Amino acid sequence: MTASDKNLHNPKFAWRFLAPRFWLTWLIVLFALVLAYVPFRIRDKLATKVVPLIMKKKSGALKRARLNIQHCFPEKSLEERETILRKSLETAAQFCFAYGELLVRSDKYKESRNEIIGGENLFPLLDRGENVITLVPHCWSIDYTGSMLASLGYTVTTIMKPQKNPLTDWLMHTQRMQYGRGVVYPRSAGIKPFLQSVKKGYVGYYLPDEDLGAQHSVFVPFFGAEKATMKGLGKLTKLTKANIVPMFQAYNAKTGKYELHIFPALENFPTGDDTQDAIVMNKALEAMIETHTEQYMWILSLLRSRPDGTKLY
Repeated sequence: MTASDKNLHNPKFAWRFLAPRFWLTWLIVLFALVLAYVPFRIRDKLATKVVPLIMKKKSGALKRARLNIQHCFPEKSLEERETILRKSLETAAQFCFAYGELLVRSDKYKESRNEIIGGENLFPLLDRGENVITLVPHCWSIDYTGSMLASLGYTVTTIMKPQKNPLTDWLMHTQRMQYGRGVVYPRSAGIKPFLQSVKKGYVGYYLPDEDLGAQHSVFVPFFGAEKATMKGLGKLTKLTKANIVPMFQAYNAKTGKYELHIFPALENFPTGDDTQDAIVMNKALEAMIETHTEQYMWILSLLRSRPDGTKLY
């Protein structure tokens, strides 16, 4: 077993998952599995009905989302910002209500729900054996994308934060690994195992938009805010000799399709300067998000670190 193997995130089923403390989770899973066979238009309509109730709640996630949208779009009115939040929550609910599809529906059915736009920007690079790190923002339908690539025969590698609920963590990992193609590392393993797997030819699935603290970040613009932005992408590019390909996943409620939008690889990257690299990266993320703000996870701690050391949330 290599050093990378030892770092893999690979949760297993445990008999303790049958204990009473997990019964509510199992009920939610059962509900999701039933919804997996409900026509998407009916299911999506049901999902949108619960959003007004969610928006009335006083939760930390909603507070973060409202502050994020307010700081990122200071030019928008309160009504416009609330519309962005509502549509984002509708997309979240639609995806959550459909999550059971990923666990129990057939490969043929899931393929019928997928649509790839811009595949010419990624697949020829992979087929030529070139290293690729995909630059991906946190969008609600993110799990569909990884499965989509794995179903096409590509092995994906990524870094993620394990779920607090071990049963949920095992179920999500089972879904992500259903095609047996992929390696997942926890954040605690650091960046080295991810680098090694990209060098081996795995598709790097890189999500750099969360605020992981000011210590390893630089403050650069993200829409209308100054955001603590990870500054290591340029170094990752040099070490792996990888192409950086922006990629965005969206759920289209009109067609019921999960769309994977793939854009041309970043040109003249890295620039040789950490701050400039972070600016280029954020601009690429902005370009994808601004046309589909309803797809983005505004509830994340995007702006936790502030340039003046204050706490936004």
